[in-house]
Amino acid sequence: MTIPQDSVCILALDTCTEACSAALYYQGQVYAELADAPREHSQRLLPMVESVLKQADIGLDKLDVIAYGRGPGSFTGIRICTSMTQGLALGLDLPVIGISTLAAMAQMAIAEHAAEQVLCCIDARMGEVYWGQFVAVDGIATLVGQEVVSAPEQIQLALEMNKPIVGCGTGFDAYPNLFSFGKGITPLAEVKYPDARAMLTLAEVGIKAGLTTSVDELEPVYLRDTVTWKKLPGRE
Repeated sequence: MTIPQDSVCILALDTCTEACSAALYYQGQVYAELADAPREHSQRLLPMVESVLKQADIGLDKLDVIAYGRGPGSFTGIRICTSMTQGLALGLDLPVIGISTLAAMAQMAIAEHAAEQVLCCIDARMGEVYWGQFVAVDGIATLVGQEVVSAPEQIQLALEMNKPIVGCGTGFDAYPNLFSFGKGITPLAEVKYPDARAMLTLAEVGIKAGLTTSVDELEPVYLRDTVTWKKLPGRE
């Protein structure tokens, strides 16, 4: 499906971490809801969708594409987000686009806090973090290398250490030693979780690049093998 760039209406959803968020871009305006609500994502997300649609005074029929948090993050959270996306996209016959939770955090740091280099780390439990490093390119969070799950001490920075680097995400709360790389990384406490608002910008870039897919091609990113999760009942 071809999305008209001048009138695209994007719904963004994310439940991949402790935060739950929904955001809508319609006719140049952004409408958003965000809550730090662990274990309440399945109850919170649909009312958030209804809220942003009501704020914009439109119905689901106005949507052109759904952007979803593809991970990495909580196994359960990713499944909730992708399931909700599947249900909406199938019912409305809409294309979808997956957005990295790490990139969403980096985009928020760049857009709202003028960051130029960002290390994003999400606590992955079991002594590990999901991490990715990003630089601002024309105001857009651009991944350097790959997104990885590893022990904190195995992180290998490819960013320029002689320039400011900010750190975002719950990984820094769980492992304070992450701030000790080189000359140190400046914590950005205002960006702890991904936010669907930042996903809208990344989705727009992805739409222009032709990265939307059908709902049948929806691809969550767990990084950690799901077999590992099956061995740890109750873990997220």
